[in-house]
Amino acid sequence: MKIHTLSVQLANQIAAGEVVERPASIVKELIENAIDAKATQLQLDLEAGGTQLIRLQDNGIGISKDDLPLALSRHATSKIKTVDDLANIGTLGFRGEALASMASVSRLVLTSKPEAADEAWQITAQGSNMTPTLSPAAHPNGTTIEVKDLFFNTPARRKFLRTERTELNHIFETIKRQMLGCFNVGLHVKHQRKTIHQLTACTSHQDQEKRIATLCGSAFINKALYLDASVDGLAISGWIGLPEASRSQADLQYFYVNQRVIKDRVITHAIKQAYQDVLYQQRHPAYVLYLTLDPTTVDVNVHPSKSEVRFVDSQAVHRFIFHSIHKALAQITPGEALNVTALNASSAKADPVQPPPSAYQPSIESLAFAPTHQGYRVNAPMNTYQTSNSSTHAMPPSANTDQPLPSHSEHESIPPLGYAIAQLHGVYVLAQNKQGLIVVDMHAAHERIVYERLKIAYEQHQPDAQTLLVPLSVSLSQTHIALLDQHAECFTRLGFVIEAAAEESIIVRQVPAYLAHSAVGELIRDVLSDLSVNDQSNRLESILHRMLSSMACHGSVRANRQLTLPEMNALLRDMESTPRSGQCNHGRPTWVQMTLPQMDAWFLRGQ
Repeated sequence: MKIHTLSVQLANQIAAGEVVERPASIVKELIENAIDAKATQLQLDLEAGGTQLIRLQDNGIGISKDDLPLALSRHATSKIKTVDDLANIGTLGFRGEALASMASVSRLVLTSKPEAADEAWQITAQGSNMTPTLSPAAHPNGTTIEVKDLFFNTPARRKFLRTERTELNHIFETIKRQMLGCFNVGLHVKHQRKTIHQLTACTSHQDQEKRIATLCGSAFINKALYLDASVDGLAISGWIGLPEASRSQADLQYFYVNQRVIKDRVITHAIKQAYQDVLYQQRHPAYVLYLTLDPTTVDVNVHPSKSEVRFVDSQAVHRFIFHSIHKALAQITPGEALNVTALNASSAKADPVQPPPSAYQPSIESLAFAPTHQGYRVNAPMNTYQTSNSSTHAMPPSANTDQPLPSHSEHESIPPLGYAIAQLHGVYVLAQNKQGLIVVDMHAAHERIVYERLKIAYEQHQPDAQTLLVPLSVSLSQTHIALLDQHAECFTRLGFVIEAAAEESIIVRQVPAYLAHSAVGELIRDVLSDLSVNDQSNRLESILHRMLSSMACHGSVRANRQLTLPEMNALLRDMESTPRSGQCNHGRPTWVQMTLPQMDAWFLRGQ
C-alpha cells in the first residue's frame, strides 16, 4: 500500500478524537482559552447536557478580524512562536488544535471584538470540509463561541455519548476543576436557560474559602488547614483536609501546577506518603493544592489533554511536597485542630491580603518536639499512666486528685484539652475544656505519644546493623542494578552493605538489625521497583515505622488501668505537645469534642 497524505478533514477529526471526547472536553478548552485571554467574567449556556449547545461568552481581549480565520486552523496559536517558547509555557493552552478540532465535529460560530476595534466580526464553520464564512456582527468587547450539534457529522462518535444527566455531571466536574484554579474569574452557568451555578470573582482569602465551600462542600473547608510554604523556587499553598476529614474514595483531590489541574503519580505518592500514619486503613485524604515553580522546570507537553506533566527534578518536587504536608500535619495538635475548626466555621471577615491565623508556613528542617508543658509529664510508657491503685477498694479517680478544677473565672487559661474530671470504664478519659466535654481514648492517645518519641529516638541515633554470617546473593535486572548504584547512599545510610557481584546480581553483606529476619532479597527488589515507578520508595521506612508502631502499641497504657487525675492531666498535656496526636498509629481518632451547644440540644435546653 502506498503512503499518502491525509486530507485536512480526516486529520482534524483524528485530532478531535484526542481533544474532544465529550461535551465536558469542549467546556474545558473554552474556559482555558478565556482565561488565557485575560477574561474575568464568563457566561456558559448549555442545552441537552451540552450535546445541542455549548456557548461561552467572555470579556477577554478578543480576536481581531484578520486572526479569526486562523483561529479555526490547526496548529495556529498566539501563545507560542518558537521552540524556546515550548519550554517556557505560561498559559493553559498552547497547541492550537482545540478550535479546529471542535469545528470538525460540530457547527461552530465564533464572534469576537477586541477593545480597540470599531466593530465585531463573526466566523462560522460546519465540519472541517466547509469553508469558514466571515461576516460583521454586534458584540461587546470579548469573545463568544457557540458549539452546536456536537458530532452531527460523526454519528459513530455520537452514539458513545451518555445520558443528558451524565454528560451534565461531567461538565460540572470540569467546571469545578477549572474554577478552583482561577479564583479571579467569575462564572454564570445556565442549563436549559435555568441558572445552575453563580460564582463571583474572588477578591479575598475569605471569598476563596467560600468558593471552595460552594464547589467542594462546607464539610471540607470546615475541616481543612491552610498551607503556605516555599523553598528554592518551589511554592505550595492551598487547603489540606484534617485526617478526620478523610474520605472513602479519592474524589476530593485537586492539585494544580502553575494553575493547571493535573494528575501526576509523583505528586500523588508524595501526598499519600505524608498522610500515611494518620489515616485509618484505606481512607483517602482530601485537598485542594497549588504548586508554583519555574515553567522551564516542568514539561506540560506530554499529553493531548494537558492533564499530565513531567518534572525536570521529580525527586526535589516529591521531597518538597512531602515535607511541607508532613510538617503541617505534625502541627495539628488538639489546640490547633480546635482553632482551625472554629475559624473555618465562623463568619468573621478575613484579611483580603494576609492568610488567616490558621495558615501554617512549614520549614524543611527536621522535625523536633515542642517542649512539654510544665507540670506532670509522661516519662516512660508504663511508669506513670499505668499506676494501679494499691488497694482493691481504692476511691474513684475523681476523689484522688490534688489538682482541683479551675474556677469559672480561670476559664480563659484552660488548655485546649482542658482538665480531667473522670475515667470511664477504664478506657476513656473525660475532661472539661472551655468548649465543653473532651473524651479521650487513653490507649490510642498514649500509643501515638510513645510512637512519636520512638521515631525521634531512632532518628537521633545511627541504626543498628547486623553483618550476615553468610552473605546473601540477590539476582536483579540491569535496570535495577543501575537504580541501586544511583541510590547507593540511601541504602548505606539505612545500614546496608551491598556489593556488585556480576552484571545482574549483587551481594548483601550487612542489613539493618530490624530487617535481620526479613526476606531481604525480595525487599530490595520491591524497593527498586518503587524507585523505578515513583522515583521514591518508603518501603524500608514503612517497615521501620510498623516495627516502632508495634513497640508503641505494646508499650502503651492498656484498658482497665485506673489512672489518677494527675496522671490523666499528664496525658492531656503531652497530647497537646505531640505531633499528630489526633490519631493513633493506626489512624483511629484519639479524642473527640462535644460542645455545650451540642449537649444543650440533646436536652432541649434554651428551646
